[in-house]
Amino acid sequence: MDMFIFALVFLIFVCFILHLYTRQVEPQIKDPQYRVLQQIFLIVYLLALSGDWVQGPHVYALYESYGILKHEIEILFIAGFGSSMIFGTIIASLADKYGRRNTCLLYGILYGVSCITKHFPSFQVLFIGRILAGMATSILFSAFESWLVSEHQRRGLESKTLETIFGNAYFGNSVVAILSGVIAQIAANTFGYVAPFDTAIIIFVAMCFLVVTTWSENHGDAHAPISQSFRSAWVSIKSDRKIFLLGIVQALFEASMYVFVLEWTPALTGALDQEFIDKTDSKNPPIPHGYVFATYMVAMMMGSNFFKVLCNYAAPESFMRYIVIIAAVCLSVPVFLPRAQVTMFSSFLVFEFCIGVFWPAMATMRSKYIPEEARATVMNYFRIPLNFIVVVILLKDFELKVIFTSCVFFLCLSAIAMFLLHKESLNSIHSLAPINKLSTEQEEQMLHLNASAGDNANDNV
Repeated sequence: MDMFIFALVFLIFVCFILHLYTRQVEPQIKDPQYRVLQQIFLIVYLLALSGDWVQGPHVYALYESYGILKHEIEILFIAGFGSSMIFGTIIASLADKYGRRNTCLLYGILYGVSCITKHFPSFQVLFIGRILAGMATSILFSAFESWLVSEHQRRGLESKTLETIFGNAYFGNSVVAILSGVIAQIAANTFGYVAPFDTAIIIFVAMCFLVVTTWSENHGDAHAPISQSFRSAWVSIKSDRKIFLLGIVQALFEASMYVFVLEWTPALTGALDQEFIDKTDSKNPPIPHGYVFATYMVAMMMGSNFFKVLCNYAAPESFMRYIVIIAAVCLSVPVFLPRAQVTMFSSFLVFEFCIGVFWPAMATMRSKYIPEEARATVMNYFRIPLNFIVVVILLKDFELKVIFTSCVFFLCLSAIAMFLLHKESLNSIHSLAPINKLSTEQEEQMLHLNASAGDNANDNV
């Protein structure tokens, strides 16, 4: 217990120092349009995330309180990921034709109805709720970002400001996660396990109100048939190696991340002596999940802050190569050192730090490479393999060693794809300047300029 509390306090201190440093080195952007866009986006987006986070800690506990059997609970979780893979891909992809703002409103409606189903102790009703939640999750991870990128382009802002907004969004995500966990616990202690879901409904209502009153609508290709959006997205992935490689990186890294979320508890618990576990009770569990979760979120906040520092020196295509490799090394610890809890917990914290860098870096690269007319559709295609991997892991009763070995394998493949993506980005630069006239340092500098100014801003090179 002392180790986890010390880690939390220490990382909060380090995160605070890093945040102060980031504010010092971060370029001062005075454009009022940027400030307005960041404000209206972050308020809505963080509310959307809060509505999702506030449910998480008590989903399993609510199902158990209704007498749902363990294997039935597993089916409900599989239904959520399966729905996101199948139905969510279709629903969320409609944002390109029918509007990103409208689809974000649909997110609040679908997730709100899903929360209402939590009042019914019926497996069938809860199953429907999980299907709706899966659809909403696909929207959360595509439509909001698509709206921001399109609105950012419409306002003619510098692309450097988009990196800053993404960094602040994922920093805020960690803060919201911690606060939502506290709010959910207070609500559950006061009114019961269903109260956090009622809290989420209130959050979604507030989010929808702000979307209607502060967001303008934008589309991909609003005039194309629905089938055309799916075909255009597929053609983009097949014809552009950078988009294809970006999809591989995202799918394999996120799949490993979601599996980690499901398996970190048994991994840390398994590193303890059985005699120590037997001496613990429900009031003093062997793993203080609340402290651990909060520590993970602080580590992720540090990663989001560090992303903004890294962007001052290199492009995401460059530094993400090493971030993915570090993530793979971190998840190899449960494979090779399954009894070393301190080492394992430390590696998990570094992995969360990598996730904090990963989210805004991927968002920045997606804004750069994915075509506007089918942006949301392409992003949801990326989510199909990651949901499939998670469903397979949930269906099969693999040993922890096999699970984490699979995660390391996925991350190694992701790292290879990231190196190839970096090479492809440099090849794009070589098409603008003769290869024999550029040193490696000059290539990296130009890649950084591409990340800051966009692919179409290199005509003067």
